[in-house]
Amino acid sequence: MVSFILKRIVSGISVLVAISFFTYCLLYFSSTNIARNILGEFASQEQVAAKEVELGLDRPLLVRFFEWAGQAVQGNFGASWFNSEPVIGAITTRLPITLTLVVVAMLCITIVATLLGMAAAIKRGWIDRLVQGAAVLGDAIPDFVLGIVLVAVFAINLHFFPATSSISPDAGMNAWVASMTLPVIALLINGVASVAQQVRSAVIKQMERDYVRTLRSRGIPEWEILFKHVLRSAAPAALTVLSLKFVGMLGGVVIIEQIFALPGMGALAVQSTSMGDIPLVMGVVLYTVVIVIIVNLLVDLINGWLNPKVRVS
Repeated sequence: MVSFILKRIVSGISVLVAISFFTYCLLYFSSTNIARNILGEFASQEQVAAKEVELGLDRPLLVRFFEWAGQAVQGNFGASWFNSEPVIGAITTRLPITLTLVVVAMLCITIVATLLGMAAAIKRGWIDRLVQGAAVLGDAIPDFVLGIVLVAVFAINLHFFPATSSISPDAGMNAWVASMTLPVIALLINGVASVAQQVRSAVIKQMERDYVRTLRSRGIPEWEILFKHVLRSAAPAALTVLSLKFVGMLGGVVIIEQIFALPGMGALAVQSTSMGDIPLVMGVVLYTVVIVIIVNLLVDLINGWLNPKVRVS
């Protein structure tokens, strides 16, 4: 198990370095007139040139990247070029909002998709057809469209929830619940479809195995067979889909945060990218990649615990 974990950690670090370098290269070749944007259009050419030297924009790509990487390894991500806000401070104030949204949505998707998928696998009649129809419909409608509809109906027309959020990390629980409910529902409706389909297929496949018939012949209750044996054997396939859904949701939540005016990582990523604020963009990318690596590692560990063959392979 130790070698299993070490291999995943080394693989994750390699991915982190590769993505960091690739992102820095993209920002390097697309960063034009940043010093002018910071100083304003009335700044002289001498002031702009001095600002470029101050920011290191006059140095080669590899020199700038390794300087940034050396500071980042020490935990120093610098400050925003536009407002001098420390990158770590800017991220840590917004990260809880994004993580809360994604984690709560994933928990809801896991519970609802598992129940719907198992119901569809066990009751192969109208429930199965209803779940499959809902899955197709959920996949067809983008989550940002659902978000706009939810805002129009439940916020603007019915006034059940606020149309825009003023949530902050130090806000009360009521503010968090009111601001997170509609975004979570939008992500839930769109995300539960594919996971429920995967759970259905995996449960049906397991229920056709010989060990299920053996357990039934021994008189073991059906609920115990389903939840203790079948669900555990079907879990790895569903976990893989959930991990992919988490990664996709972490990137796609940018639009949802814009629709509901949530001051999360998505808004910070859009703002810093549009301005060419390289320290902030790199900080957002680094934190996001680290979260994805940790989630994938946890999924691998859970799969290894559920299925020892995964550890051997």
